[in-house]
Amino acid sequence: MKRVITAAVIAIAATGVGAGAAGAAQTSQPSRPTQPSQQRQDCRTYSSTTVCGKVQLDQKQQACATSMVQQGMTQRRAEVECHAFG
Repeated sequence: MKRVITAAVIAIAATGVGAGAAGAAQTSQPSRPTQPSQQRQDCRTYSSTTVCGKVQLDQKQQACATSMVQQGMTQRRAEVECHAFG
């Protein structure tokens, strides 16, 4: 757990998020990829399951995801976990 917290603190410090970040966010421009191969994918990993792009859920999985969101889980995580285990 300490490693995860330490890694998060290092990542936040490296990106400049935190005190004074509001001013920096207004002046910085996001880098735009110059070639299609450099575009960022929408990937996420939960419970050792990685999913990229839009998750296609059947009715049972969608009901699972809706229930999990109502219990407090984020929509993105609920979709991945119900896709993998539901």
